[in-house]
Amino acid sequence: MKLVDLTMPLNKRTPVFPGNPKPSFKRVAYVDKDGYNAHRICTNTHFGTHIDSPWHMLGDGKRLTDFSIERFIGQAILFDVRGQREIDIELKDVKENDIVIFRTDHTKKAYTSGFFEKTPVISRKLAEELVERRVNIVGIDSFTLDEPPCDIHKLFFRHEILILENLVELGNIPVRICKIYVFPIKYDRIDGAPCRVIAQIE
Repeated sequence: MKLVDLTMPLNKRTPVFPGNPKPSFKRVAYVDKDGYNAHRICTNTHFGTHIDSPWHMLGDGKRLTDFSIERFIGQAILFDVRGQREIDIELKDVKENDIVIFRTDHTKKAYTSGFFEKTPVISRKLAEELVERRVNIVGIDSFTLDEPPCDIHKLFFRHEILILENLVELGNIPVRICKIYVFPIKYDRIDGAPCRVIAQIE
């Protein structure tokens, strides 16, 4: 068995969506002075590798803690869509409750000025097919899977499909099908959260 960490590190260099406040990491205790080390962290809920709940864009949508823990673990199908500006593919092997992950390699630009430009997006046709297949989570290694006014986000949210963004290291998964574990921070009744994402390869 092999485990692959698909999580973007959180630090002062982690890219922040334009218009959102930058995170702060402030040391508030020192072991030499206080007997322990501690930091205060202030950040947006959609920072680094994170998961969106329907309430992110729907006023009556479910919050993250409205979903059972089982929703965050499952079989994942990985699709290599590098080079596609608009992602429109055949969903081979995808079944109900699967997690579908798209590898674009866009997060390789995370620490460059071009990260928030020309991101790959999911086509409407593909999004509707994902809804028909009743998938559980759709993930991508980019900061978003569509552009304003975010109609694909809203389509998924209306069908209670969760969205996983800013994945990294998808190239380290050597297989198309694996098991994915998504561990969001358990903020109560909120719109999304940073999370640790692990792929398990048998």
